[in-house]
Amino acid sequence: MSPDTASTSVAPAPTHEDPNQFALLRQRRFAPFFWTQFSGAANDNLFKFAFTVMVTYQLSVDWLPPAMAGLVIGALFILPFLLFSATSGQLTDKYDKTKMIRFVKNLEIAIMLVAAVGFIAGNIPILLLCTFLMGVHSTLFGPVKFAYMPQVLNERELTGGNGMVEMGTFVAILLGNVAGGLLVALPGIGHTTVAVACVVAALAGRAVAQFIPSVPATDPGLTINWNPFTETWRNLKLAHENIVVFRSLLGISWMWFFGAVFLSQFPSLAKNVLHGNEQVASLLLVVFSIGIGVGSLLCEVLSRRHVEIGLVPLGAIGMSVFSIDLYFASRSLPPSEIMGLAAFMAQGAHWRVMLDLALLSLFAGLYSVPMYALIQMRSQPTHRARIIAANNILNALFMIGSSLIAGALLGAGFTVPQIFLFTGLANAVVAFYIFMLVPEYLLRFIAWVSSRFVYRFKVQGDENLPSTGAAILACNHVSFVDAVLLMAASPRPIYFVMDHRIFRVPVLGWLFRLAKAIPIAPYKEDPKTYEAAFDRAAQVLREGDLLAIFPEGGITKDGQLQEFKGGIMKIIERAKAEGVEAPVIPMALTNLWGSYFSRIEKGGAMVRPFRRGMFSRVGLNVGRAWASKAVTPQSLHDQVAALLQEGASS
Repeated sequence: MSPDTASTSVAPAPTHEDPNQFALLRQRRFAPFFWTQFSGAANDNLFKFAFTVMVTYQLSVDWLPPAMAGLVIGALFILPFLLFSATSGQLTDKYDKTKMIRFVKNLEIAIMLVAAVGFIAGNIPILLLCTFLMGVHSTLFGPVKFAYMPQVLNERELTGGNGMVEMGTFVAILLGNVAGGLLVALPGIGHTTVAVACVVAALAGRAVAQFIPSVPATDPGLTINWNPFTETWRNLKLAHENIVVFRSLLGISWMWFFGAVFLSQFPSLAKNVLHGNEQVASLLLVVFSIGIGVGSLLCEVLSRRHVEIGLVPLGAIGMSVFSIDLYFASRSLPPSEIMGLAAFMAQGAHWRVMLDLALLSLFAGLYSVPMYALIQMRSQPTHRARIIAANNILNALFMIGSSLIAGALLGAGFTVPQIFLFTGLANAVVAFYIFMLVPEYLLRFIAWVSSRFVYRFKVQGDENLPSTGAAILACNHVSFVDAVLLMAASPRPIYFVMDHRIFRVPVLGWLFRLAKAIPIAPYKEDPKTYEAAFDRAAQVLREGDLLAIFPEGGITKDGQLQEFKGGIMKIIERAKAEGVEAPVIPMALTNLWGSYFSRIEKGGAMVRPFRRGMFSRVGLNVGRAWASKAVTPQSLHDQVAALLQEGASS
């Protein structure tokens, strides 16, 4: 280890905005890490696929029949995730992550040197041992991979960084499989070539890892619990303390269940349904991998560079729609002789199958990336790697479960298209259940749709929204969807103090109750609701969350900014009494007056839907935070008025 790289500490994540996620590949805090994980994923799959092909087509042993080879190799690779994930999460939290990465890459070199002997000698027991050890390698690297990024990327970069890693992983898997299949088939030199390629890939990964800057431990005083069972249970309990994080772990594990069903059935789909040869099976893998990669990269574009979990329901909808359509596209294909790639591509019906496969995998990318980013952002930093390790265990269990269920369905006489239909319908049920348990996903989806397809919503100054800690957001009140637009602007959940009468509005009332908005009524009208609102507001701030209030006390009737009431001061005073000094952030919604959801001077709200045309342009200006002790209703009114003026002139 050279002194210049060993002693370099990672710089804090920069606050400037790069043009897009690809700019991270030019930065030392991300690029060496990206190529290190890329090389590891490629080498995993080069090794596994070459070994599978070798056992299936080239070597013959009685105790490992070809039909069982893929299953045994896959099971051996997954087993370490069940045994050692809990330990690997602890090690990642306890030690410098860069040192962990370099240790894992050193281990990979040692394993590949042993595997090289196994390939050259055609020794299957040695290669089975190396399969298990490469599973250990991946088990150790998994928590490091996802715990590293939140320490070097800021919130606006986290979605893009996860998208790049997800895309890179699936491209690496694809390249590793293709390279493994091609190299092992080389006449006379295939085994030796694979051996050399595996060692070279491991050396390349270790060389790149040397340039990863140091990332300090998040819990250096941690005492390692070497019992994987008790530690796994402890990690799940830690994750369960944040219910959104815990159910996101389950959501990600379901995505791996969903994906494993399709990946495991590609050979049968290609041969028995599409009547294609091995090249057609490879094409399906290529299409699936490209879809995942494109969907992962689209997340940053669609999320405006925030952690946007509103994309998760969109992804779930697409996964179900196109897996169900894949059933209809493939169930009635006429029988034919096994065809090559050119003959397969010449038939128009096959293009629908490939389009369904590409789109369901694209939406799987939209589904998974925001969930990973959410877990990274909201997990307690000292426990982040252990929570991710628990997720890896759940992923492995769900993937094993998918194999058992798919096998049971096939044994019961289901066809491959029927299994896809079953999976698509099950995905719809599971997604609906998750979104009802964690309504934040559904709320963010509604906000995301509203801000992009109902309005053209532009946010200025969103860097003033704090990524952590309590704050009071004070905004003008123009329409019945002001809260929805504020939700769309913030990567964090917001609790709203709202006029109790808005809860009577059909649909919107249900939506705001789902969002756990806080109803408030005038003291003279309902003193109990009045006091309960301030108690709940103080609790929100005490717990370090964002609280939004519309200080005008109601929706404007003429489009003008109204006088601010004194409720904002009572919230500040109640928070101070509980030891919370929450900053106040002024905000102004612009150009919303006169739209469908606002009142108009001669008429009510929600009449004549297209009175301002389609995709009406609206905006939100976010001001800088004020210390609460400097706030008065009039000074806050003046700040919001100034932001409104800025919006009118921009």
